Amino acid sequence: TPATELAELAAESVGVDLVEVSPDDFGATDVDDAGAQGDAELEPMEAALREIAAADDLDLAGVTAGAVESEFQTDRIWGMCDRLGIDLFAPLWQRDPVELAEAMFDADFEIRIIQVAAYGLDESWLGRRYDADALDDLLALREEYGVHPLGEGGEFETYVVDGPHMDRRIDLTYDTVWEGDRGHIEVRDATLE
Repeated sequence: TPATELAELAAESVGVDLVEVSPDDFGATDVDDAGAQGDAELEPMEAALREIAAADDLDLAGVTAGAVESEFQTDRIWGMCDRLGIDLFAPLWQRDPVELAEAMFDADFEIRIIQVAAYGLDESWLGRRYDADALDDLLALREEYGVHPLGEGGEFETYVVDGPHMDRRIDLTYDTVWEGDRGHIEVRDATLE
């Protein structure tokens, strides 16, 4: 997952505690394809949540998922929550993706595209602001190549650098890495403004 090293800054800006979980901490299988890995991909998270739920000073009520249309992803997280006896909160599930994007723009989220892996998405998309103009371009790419306007199929990944829930904006300095048909940003420095 791109930009996971920025989670600490995001948590600080939002004002929440960060609980970091490394797959290595729980002996997770190292497989690149989530489909081939199945629920094994969730094992580290499930083990960490089990530990949190068992802690006397913490009260774990549930998990929030950001899936919009991915039944594969949502079903697996639902199953994990069921095994843990906690609720799944999925406020974006089955919402119209264009309306969701427009709601984020209207709420003044500043979102950057940090990884691309689909026809029509070239190196110029890396670091680009995900805004109304980008959405228009993505809708044209949906017609031509089937690109999901929120990247729900893994076509692209994003990172929120500022929003109404954040006290301070995250400033990124990065290089772009292009591998012929896919690419990502490589963060050199990240600070809270």
